[in-house]
Amino acid sequence: MTSWARRVKVLLLGGDVAMSDELPFQAGKLLIIAGIVLVAVGLLLMAGSKFSFFGLGRLPGDITYKGKHVTLFFPIVTSIVLSVVLTLVLWLISLLTRK
Repeated sequence: MTSWARRVKVLLLGGDVAMSDELPFQAGKLLIIAGIVLVAVGLLLMAGSKFSFFGLGRLPGDITYKGKHVTLFFPIVTSIVLSVVLTLVLWLISLLTRK
């Protein structure tokens, strides 16, 4: 790598050149983990129609409107419960991974 290319790499990526050399490895690791998470979420969504996960989607407070030609579903309470659970899980993960 030429010296000007090395300088551009340091300017764009910041920090030391040796540190920026491991960036492709870290990006690859991130993509693999994201792929695994997407597959897991997809499997849960596919199985969600067969299994009721703790009654999610039918909690008291979830609004369902059934008209003549349309059905609207507003899972307000389910959204709040999932938001709280995901917030706590992500907070716990960040707490355990701090250095």
